[in-house]
Amino acid sequence: MNTNGSMPRVLDRLREAGLDSVRVSLNSCRDIHYTRYYAPRGYSFKDVLAFLARAKSGGLFVSLNYLTMPGFTDLKDEVAALERLISKYGVDMIQWRNLNYDPLLYFRKIGIGPAPSEMIGIREAIEAIKKRFPHLLMGYFNPREAVSRRR
Repeated sequence: MNTNGSMPRVLDRLREAGLDSVRVSLNSCRDIHYTRYYAPRGYSFKDVLAFLARAKSGGLFVSLNYLTMPGFTDLKDEVAALERLISKYGVDMIQWRNLNYDPLLYFRKIGIGPAPSEMIGIREAIEAIKKRFPHLLMGYFNPREAVSRRR
């Protein structure tokens, strides 16, 4: 199931009905930037984190639909936040998605300016994540059931 992760309280019923994996869409692992981009109504970033925790503790395969924007996703602080989220919530997979959005509009919307000295590059960011989390699946696809069951 692809979701924004806004309703952790319904996850148990879905799991009991046969749900075995979730993919949560994120543009950032930091509350301020997530909130500025998604402008959530009726839920908060804390609900998304609770959803991830409940999904993992319920034995679900947890994937991130990670919206990627050069100049933001590859900021050192953003990579560190992603690493913390993977570690804390036991993420099984990241599906890296190109955020097809005007960069200048995006940066205005999330409230950041250019910080070239803080960028490490998208390729380097992905390689750093691979190195730190060798078990983590990465790609641009939904894994087959057999693959998603490997934990």
